[in-house]
Amino acid sequence: MVHFLYRLIIVALLALGSGAALGQASEPANVAILLDVNGAIGPATSEYIRNGFEEARGRQAKLIVLRLNTPGGLDPSMREIIGEILKSPIPVVSYVSPSGGRAASAGTYIVYASHLAAMAPSTHLGAATPVQLGGGGSIWRPDDKKDDDKKDGDKKGAPSPANAGEAKAINDAVAYIRGLAELRGRNASWAEKAVREAATLTASEAQSQRVIEIVAKDLSDLLSQAEGRTVTINDQQVGLHTGSLSTTAIEPDWRNRILATITNPNVAYLLMLIGLYGLLFEFISPGAVFPGVIGGIALLVGLYALNLLPISYAGAGLLLLGIALMVAEAFLPSFGVLGIGGVISFAVGSLFLFRGDVPGFQLSWPVVITATAASAGFLVIALAAAWRAHRRDVVTGEGVLLRSAGQVLWWADGKGEVLVLGERWAAKSKSEFTPGDRVRVLERQNLKLLVEPDSDAPRKS
Repeated sequence: MVHFLYRLIIVALLALGSGAALGQASEPANVAILLDVNGAIGPATSEYIRNGFEEARGRQAKLIVLRLNTPGGLDPSMREIIGEILKSPIPVVSYVSPSGGRAASAGTYIVYASHLAAMAPSTHLGAATPVQLGGGGSIWRPDDKKDDDKKDGDKKGAPSPANAGEAKAINDAVAYIRGLAELRGRNASWAEKAVREAATLTASEAQSQRVIEIVAKDLSDLLSQAEGRTVTINDQQVGLHTGSLSTTAIEPDWRNRILATITNPNVAYLLMLIGLYGLLFEFISPGAVFPGVIGGIALLVGLYALNLLPISYAGAGLLLLGIALMVAEAFLPSFGVLGIGGVISFAVGSLFLFRGDVPGFQLSWPVVITATAASAGFLVIALAAAWRAHRRDVVTGEGVLLRSAGQVLWWADGKGEVLVLGERWAAKSKSEFTPGDRVRVLERQNLKLLVEPDSDAPRKS
């Protein structure tokens, strides 16, 4: 019996060892993961890329293809994507496609960071100068120095940064892209030129100048040309075997699509306005509930989106000040002074809300004009209501009580009770009355009325 149990344990251990060996010997999936970056690079893009890389590792994919067609985007999002590429254990190929597409600005940095770079015919890349995020126009100033006055090392004909802060931004961007170029063995001199002079290259020019390795007409051509090439991953040379790979595209999930929608500057701007006006209407008409609920949700979502975008606090302050002034005009009519100032502040704040000219992250002029017109319309409606209320006769309060006519209910020794506007009042007078006499109110003294005979009442026969 003991020998039987001993043999059973040995067999079980051998089976487990064989299973482990088979698991270790299992080959990764013969697949290339395709991730599409189409449009401006922002928080939604970096999250999509991060999730795609995780799924590629989970599937044990042999290759990741980033298909790029982008005007650029936000620096933090670009650096997150490059960070994912640099630490990826799976080779990453950036592919600028389709024909007519581009990898401008942030897209150029991503191309330089990839293990292998490719472009479709009739595409271009470059123009990698960092955009000034503080407003104020171009990051460059004209270089009016004469050639013989230039210091050694100055680029002839190249513009110069406008101030020390902008020079630091340019130099940082140059160092960053040169580091990527040296890591991947690509043309570092042209990379610097793309930053300092916003230079661009077509696909064939980029290949001839060692900026990219492959010009491919489609994905099949790209995988065919990548076959047998060697890339460096974690300081180790890795050969690519891509000729027989199948391609699997990973689409953004519902959360990523929502994030991409709300981080559109126009959508985030409108959400914030809907939220502010919804809460305002709830305060004006307590108990309506619906405007408050919709406004609260829209405001929170809008603020979350704005937190991910490069906003100017000065612009946000002007926008909120404009709304506050228009609301003040509605409650404290000033013949349009507060309202006009509010409309101007609102429009200027909207224009300055998003900093700089980051590609794909500017407010649309029609959206700003429409929102300003709607706010001005709200102001006009409020002013019209205030004007009508000012001209309307008083129907409640002491103003309507004075000079109102009433009827004596009982009277004795200069005082009694009268019925005025359907209410019983204690009254007094120097005159004497009998029940049924008509009187007119002269004054209210606390809860007692001073009355006199009503001269307009018909005399008793």
